[in-house]
Amino acid sequence: MTEWQLLLWNERVAAALVTAIVGGGVVAAGWFWTHALSRRRDRILRQEQVNDIQRALLAEIRAHVAALEQQRSEDNTAASIALRQRLLAEQHVPILPHDANDRIFRAVVEQVHILPQNVIDPVVRYYRLIAVRVALAQDIRSSAKDHPNRAGDMLEDYLSLTDETRQAGNLAMLVLGASLTGGRAAVDALFKALARQDAETPDAATQQDEDMRIADASGSVSKTPSDRRSP
Repeated sequence: MTEWQLLLWNERVAAALVTAIVGGGVVAAGWFWTHALSRRRDRILRQEQVNDIQRALLAEIRAHVAALEQQRSEDNTAASIALRQRLLAEQHVPILPHDANDRIFRAVVEQVHILPQNVIDPVVRYYRLIAVRVALAQDIRSSAKDHPNRAGDMLEDYLSLTDETRQAGNLAMLVLGASLTGGRAAVDALFKALARQDAETPDAATQQDEDMRIADASGSVSKTPSDRRSP
């Protein structure tokens, strides 16, 4: 045997080599295990943050939609005509909201990107509509005195936009509730169900029927335990 072979067959050298290999394996395994636990903890914390944001947005949207439901008129055309006549006759615009009801959204807007993709679009669309609604209300107030006809036209648009905002809010509530209770799979199932209902709805169906369908579904969401922190 050569000197290298004799050295490798030496018991002390062999024992040291085995110890080094085992020790290195333990250290490597510990590193991978620690990394896996850290990744798991980060995923849990991120999901908790996502759920917290969704709960907060759901609460804010629910409160505003409830207010819009109370303002809802059975006959939007008649309400629009009455408000327009009042505006033209008295050059006085009815009380319109100054607040966009989006404090929570503005507080978390920089974190919205961490929400599930199929949740972001309905939520952002709802808040965009209420921002447009508030801007339109400001234009109506500023034009009521000097340009009542123009303010009257905008008032009709405002009432129409209010209905659209309410519908968007109901949809956002449905999506947020589904995401909180069942995750992405539940949201995908919700959109598929809504798509099937839309396909089965005759073209002659009234908008009131559509509103009732969304309102009924959103009512069921409001009864879910989505406002409680998941264990």
